[in-house]
Amino acid sequence: MTSRQLQFPLTLRMKLIALAPQFFVEDANQQPVAYIKQKLFKLKEAINIFADETQKEILYTIAADRIIDFSARYNIKNAPGLMLGSVKRHGMRSLWRAQYDVYQGERVVFTISEESVLTRFFDNIFSQIPLLGALSGYIFQPSYIVKRESGEGVMRLSKQPALWEGVFKMEQLSTLSYAEQESLMLSLFMTVLLERQSG
Repeated sequence: MTSRQLQFPLTLRMKLIALAPQFFVEDANQQPVAYIKQKLFKLKEAINIFADETQKEILYTIAADRIIDFSARYNIKNAPGLMLGSVKRHGMRSLWRAQYDVYQGERVVFTISEESVLTRFFDNIFSQIPLLGALSGYIFQPSYIVKRESGEGVMRLSKQPALWEGVFKMEQLSTLSYAEQESLMLSLFMTVLLERQSG
C-alpha cells in the first residue's frame, strides 16, 4: 500500500464458516486493499494483514501487548516494524457499549464508539434463539463512529445486511491524512474482530 489517500468507502467481507477469521477488503473501485487472517491458538492475539489472499506480501501486524486480557492494548506496526499506533478497548464499559481508544504514542487521538446500545442488546438476545438466531446478522446492523478529541465524527463502520457472510462498510466522514486513514482503518479491523469474539 503506497502513501496515497485510500478510496472510501471500503468494503470488508468476512467468511463466516472459516476456522480462522478472514477478511477481504476492497476500496470504492473494487480494488483489493488488504487480506486479513487472524492466527489461531496464540497466547497473545495476533493478526497479519496481507496485500491479498496469496499472503505473499505482509503489510501490517497487530498484536496484543499481553496474554489474553479484556483491556489489552493492540499495537499496530507496518511491515518494517515501525509502530503506527495502537488501539485499546474501554474495560467494563464495553459490556454495554463497545468503545475503543486509538493512540498515537501515549496520547488518545480518536475514540471508536458503538452508536446504538439497543442494537447490541437485541442482537445478543435474538442470536440466542434457536434457528431464528441465524437471522440476527441480517436484522440487526451495529455501527461504530470514530471521533476526534474535539467530538468531530471522521469515520463510520457499519454492518450491512447479509446472511452467509459478514459485510461491513467503512466510510470517511471528514478530511483525514493518509496516516490517519491508515491508523483508523487498522483500528476498525481490530474492533470488528474483538466484537466478533465477544459476541
